[in-house]
Amino acid sequence: MADPGAVAAKRCDSGSMSSVSMETISGLTELEDLERVYQQLCAEEKEVEAELDRLVGQEGTIHTKMLALQRMGPNLQLIGGDASQLSGMITFTCSLAENVSRKVRQLDLAKTRLYNVIQRADDILDLKFCTDGVQTALRNEDYEQAAAHIHRYLSLDQSVIELSRQGEESSAVDASLVMLQEAEQKLKVIVAEKLDEAVAAVDLAQVERFFKIFPLLGLHQQGLARFGQYLCSQLASKAEENLLLATGGDLGEKRALLIFADTLTLLLEGIARVVETHQPIVETYYGPGHLYTLITHLQQECDKQAQKIVDKFIQQRGYHNKFQIVQSSMMKSVPGERIEPRELDPVLTEVTLMNARAELYLRFLRRRMMADFEVGDAQSITQEHQQNVEKLLKHCLLSRTMQELIGYYIPMEEYYMRESVNKAVAMDTYEKGQLTSSMVDDCFYIVKKCISRALSSSSIDCLCAMINHANSVLESDFREVLYNKVRQGFPATTLQDIQRGVSSAVSLMQSSLQQGKFNTLGIESAEHAKAAFLVTLNNVEVCSENITTLKRNLENDCSKLFSQGGGSGDQAKIESCLSDLVNTSTKFKDLLQEGLTELNTTAIKPQVKPWISSFLAISHNIEEEEFNDYEANDPWVQQLIVNLEQLMAEFKAALSPVIYDTLTSLMTSLISIEMEKTVLKCSFSRLGGLQFDKELRSLVAYLTTVTTWTIRDKFARLTQMATILNLERVTEILDYWGPNSGPLTWRLTPAEVRQVLALRIDFRSEDIKRLRL
Repeated sequence: MADPGAVAAKRCDSGSMSSVSMETISGLTELEDLERVYQQLCAEEKEVEAELDRLVGQEGTIHTKMLALQRMGPNLQLIGGDASQLSGMITFTCSLAENVSRKVRQLDLAKTRLYNVIQRADDILDLKFCTDGVQTALRNEDYEQAAAHIHRYLSLDQSVIELSRQGEESSAVDASLVMLQEAEQKLKVIVAEKLDEAVAAVDLAQVERFFKIFPLLGLHQQGLARFGQYLCSQLASKAEENLLLATGGDLGEKRALLIFADTLTLLLEGIARVVETHQPIVETYYGPGHLYTLITHLQQECDKQAQKIVDKFIQQRGYHNKFQIVQSSMMKSVPGERIEPRELDPVLTEVTLMNARAELYLRFLRRRMMADFEVGDAQSITQEHQQNVEKLLKHCLLSRTMQELIGYYIPMEEYYMRESVNKAVAMDTYEKGQLTSSMVDDCFYIVKKCISRALSSSSIDCLCAMINHANSVLESDFREVLYNKVRQGFPATTLQDIQRGVSSAVSLMQSSLQQGKFNTLGIESAEHAKAAFLVTLNNVEVCSENITTLKRNLENDCSKLFSQGGGSGDQAKIESCLSDLVNTSTKFKDLLQEGLTELNTTAIKPQVKPWISSFLAISHNIEEEEFNDYEANDPWVQQLIVNLEQLMAEFKAALSPVIYDTLTSLMTSLISIEMEKTVLKCSFSRLGGLQFDKELRSLVAYLTTVTTWTIRDKFARLTQMATILNLERVTEILDYWGPNSGPLTWRLTPAEVRQVLALRIDFRSEDIKRLRL
């Protein structure tokens, strides 16, 4: 038996030979092996046939491609020739380019060396020219020209000078360098001395002359320091003179109450004028970015003089003493030493004016310095300089001093506002014919005055603090006063009790008549209480509107403040404070609604309910004769309208139009609810339903004329009840119900419709029950 592993052999690459040789087949003796080899040979035969079929199928394609290749032969020969020719041209061009570029490099090298030679020659000539020129200029005391020669010398390329010292003319160059160095030192001494002499003589022209020379000698910082020192001495002299006049002047003068603010203003305006005057000189002779250095020197003197002014202000105005009294008064519940708000008024005004002037001055410096930096700096460097500017302005003594003053100002302004508001409440008066009392206008005048004063300080933190304090005064203190008055309620007078038939009122009348007099004191007191309650409602409504107006005006004022400069963080603070005012206005509206509910419950409802209930006394189970009689002599609705008109006349005269409309709306809601309850207690004939419809239309028509609010929606249910009561038969309701309702939206449920139908005495209950609604 042959080995099965030896049976398989590799197939030829052409595929024309079997994987089993004839020798192998001849050596097989087992039937099983013969069958296996046979199957293998059959499979290979099928593969060979498939391969032959595929190749025969490709014969046409291969033939076509062969013909194409034969046609491409001549073209390939031409392409080969062209390629050889192109290769030769490229080789020639490359060689030519290499030769040209080598010559160009040689020319460029020669040019560079020639330029260096010319530069060296020019520098040697400049060196000799500067040496001769500086000596001549010094002899003629032409210091500007001498400084120009020194500046030219300092601008020379030091590497070229070193090469010149190594050449043939090294001795001459060395001599020139020594002479120029000596002249440089001599000129620096002379310029410094001349500047000191000019400063001592207060000769501005000479000071500016020698100030311009310093940058030519490379002494930028020294020149700015000396010039800044001179300007500071001038500012200090003028500031001390102004402060002396302020403290020793006549206090009866018109500006006496603002004398320290004016003195500080003169100081800051003087410094701003100096910066504005000398900025072009600094930019021209010292270059961009050096104004910051000069302002740093000026700001140090400004801090000193401003501190002196503020110290005098604190001393003469008793600022700290007033603050201590205010602080003590606000912390102690027991009355002690107090200060009148009017004594604080001028001091607070002066403080805000001083801070506003300081903020304006600092904004001016910020604009000037940043504009100077932006001339020659990249964006990244400008940001670094901006940080330095902000650090200088925010941490200077002037800024810190003003923050300290504002820190004392805020609680004093709060005290002024609270005390003034309390006094306005205590002195509240009401004049007949006026809708509101005096305390509303007085209180809001005070609040707006305090906030406006804080706004005038140009300090966002100060403004936010005062808006919060004002909001607290309005929300807590002032609203509490109005809330207590509303909680007292609307009183019911003796005459009203009589109208209601209250027995206690009758007893009071009888006892008064038996004594031979009628005591009107109680009536007058009640009338006064009624008027006070109505005035309080008007006060609450006006307060809500005033707060909304205050917020809107503050938004406009703050937008102007932000246009002068302010970050998004400051704007977010203001918006947060103003949103609190909206919440306070809403609380006043809620209080007004509470008061109107009380007025409706106390004064309207007790009167209206009996008038509506009298509808029960009028029969609506009527025939044609009674219907005609009702038409000639109305039994109910006209009297109701007269009663309502008399009732509301008092409120219309005493309440604002907005409140009166709201009260009328509450009354109409009450009427519709009570009418609905009353109607369901009655029974109707066909003509009785028609009479009710006429009465309802008359009532709605009247109520529509006395209010700007829409009331038809409130009487929709009653109107639909009147429609049902006017039906001729029960099934007629189906003409108005469901898909037949058209634009009508039914407010009555199916159960309520059946209930109203049952009020008609001529409708059978069986017919009503059979309705499918």
